Amino acid sequence: MTPYTNMIIMPSLIMGPILTISSSHWILAWTGLEISTLAVIPLMAQQHHPRAVEATTKYFLIQAAASTLILFSSITNAWTLGQWDITQMSNTISCTILTTALAIKLGLAPFHFWLPEVLQGTTMTMAMILTTWQKLAPLSLLVMTSQSLNTLLLLMLGLMSTLIGGWGGLNQTQLRKIMAFSSIAHLGWMITILTLSTKLMLITFYMYVIITATMFIMMKLLETNKISTTMTSWTKLPTLNTMMMLTLMSLAGLPPLTGFMPKWLILQELAKQNMLIIAVLLAMSSLLSLFFYLRISYYSTITLPPSPTSSSKQWRHKMNQKPYLAMLTVLSMTLIPITPALMTTT
Repeated sequence: MTPYTNMIIMPSLIMGPILTISSSHWILAWTGLEISTLAVIPLMAQQHHPRAVEATTKYFLIQAAASTLILFSSITNAWTLGQWDITQMSNTISCTILTTALAIKLGLAPFHFWLPEVLQGTTMTMAMILTTWQKLAPLSLLVMTSQSLNTLLLLMLGLMSTLIGGWGGLNQTQLRKIMAFSSIAHLGWMITILTLSTKLMLITFYMYVIITATMFIMMKLLETNKISTTMTSWTKLPTLNTMMMLTLMSLAGLPPLTGFMPKWLILQELAKQNMLIIAVLLAMSSLLSLFFYLRISYYSTITLPPSPTSSSKQWRHKMNQKPYLAMLTVLSMTLIPITPALMTTT
């Protein structure tokens, strides 16, 4: 890809979600979503591989259909109320269509089928962008319209996403598909708490972005695409392999790591609101996700690879200096002490 193309695509990729977040008019918000989608399409297809082209086509069709539903929802609401303000969603049909469209864009269950296949067909860098930065604009629209959306529908989507995200990742061997189902499960936690506290939902999203970005960068440096290749990752970069195990445990939500904090706060808030059944279901579904996180950690740190005489040995890589990775690793594992400060803000 030429520098001139990058000069157009990269600012568009950054400015699309920012335009959606900063706008209060539905047309501007929809424009930001379209700019973001159109900017990420060439980045996904630049491999010129049939699998990448297939993933790009699926992503484009799904995102175009969801954007069409968002535009239809906003037009229906404007036809009824005579205004285009995002926060003034009073039409019940428009709210239902908007919730469905944003669920499709985010990959919430039962509209999650495209996400694992798309991530599997892209590079690690693009998978990281799709699971972190590209979620920002749809989630911001959910936050801005949360007071008007159907609470029961959001709770159903959240519970279904956490359960399917846990069950779906159990039989996967490809790391990008496992991270896709992890994204679905974490989005379920966010959508569930969105009905009670938008600040807590944003905190959960920020923590998810930090830990997920750290995980994808580590997998890229270790050149691991599936679980079987993680068995030889300890011979390449032993220290980084240990950090990857701790990052996985943080993503699973084990104390005293960072990932435990948002789940703990969410369960505490649900218990305060007497939503004990939902809290128990969320906690049980997190155990499903914990299983495949532990499986990856077991393969990468404890299991020895097969070593017949005819097999080639994995040599240690020369460690590339990544200063930002050290900072991300620290953030993804050691933010528990700031929990009291976050609780006062929520």
